[in-house]
Amino acid sequence: MQKKRILVAALNWGLGHATRCIPIIRNLQKHDYKPVIASDGEAGELLQKEFPHLTYIELPSYNIQYSTNGKSLKWKLMMRTPGIIRTIKAEKKLTERLVDTYDLAGIISDNRWGVKSTKFKKNIFITHQLNVLSGSTSFLSSFLHQSYIRKFDECWVPDLEGEKNLSGRLGHLEKKPENVKYIGPLSRFKKTKASQIYDYLVLLSGPEPQRSILESILLRELQQTEASILFVRGVISEEVTDINQNPNINIKNYLYGSALQEAVNCSRLIISRPGYTTLMDLARLEKKAFFIPTPGQDEQQYLAQRMKKLKIAPFCQQDDFKLSKLDEIKQYDGLRDLGVHTCFRDLFAFFEGE
Repeated sequence: MQKKRILVAALNWGLGHATRCIPIIRNLQKHDYKPVIASDGEAGELLQKEFPHLTYIELPSYNIQYSTNGKSLKWKLMMRTPGIIRTIKAEKKLTERLVDTYDLAGIISDNRWGVKSTKFKKNIFITHQLNVLSGSTSFLSSFLHQSYIRKFDECWVPDLEGEKNLSGRLGHLEKKPENVKYIGPLSRFKKTKASQIYDYLVLLSGPEPQRSILESILLRELQQTEASILFVRGVISEEVTDINQNPNINIKNYLYGSALQEAVNCSRLIISRPGYTTLMDLARLEKKAFFIPTPGQDEQQYLAQRMKKLKIAPFCQQDDFKLSKLDEIKQYDGLRDLGVHTCFRDLFAFFEGE
């Protein structure tokens, strides 16, 4: 009997959307489905390297880029609105063709609004943002996002529904929409007993130019320490360049699969953006961290502030980072596993009904 094919599509905005799709793809295979992967850019490259034997589809690009000045990000995205709408329309046309070409039995779309089909009611949207924070325009951005979510048959939120959760008001509304299902935090990692190798693990990610700006700041400050550091730049296609003068810093462009899991398990403290996928991974591995939110990205600012308020992890703004700030980590409890892991067998039963 032929395995049912499920399209898994990830947004290319940083690598978080792609990496949290990894446990979904793995478990589709485990439960006897045949995933078809779709994305673009570095997110697509990452998924192809993680799953080289699976079919990969290149999707139209949203061409989302950050500005050098974080304060102008919102307006830059607003100027991109016509292009984003065209991309959504192109996604819809391509998706309908893919349903026929690959005889798809369902779709799992991580924040790709146009990846859904009218040919069946097996369309799933994944997001941790039922509320999309954008400063003074949060009501409008949340309203638009929720209107797209309602077009899908189910919306999976990778968090817990109750007060004990990771996403706070990002993933929780006063009244839960009928198609929303909380599936528990998603992580590709497993906690293992490991000897400490690194004092600090730097995990960079996110769109340019802010990724490179933070990289320069961190490398400058970390030259002053004798601590053992693994510095993962978060770039897929570049060659490692000679950007380091401290012999205690080991620089990698990117780590995949078990190598990254081992690196996080072997590190005492993590320095990273407070992206939601990163929070889920660090909670699973119960790590202490220092966060540096992306300038102009209200979601990361909110998550960083929430982690500090809950005494989980400290943070500072990008331009304010100094090596001495890492001493603040001692005053915080670190992230903890919420104790509820996703039951994929029950989730995938959605594809078996009429």
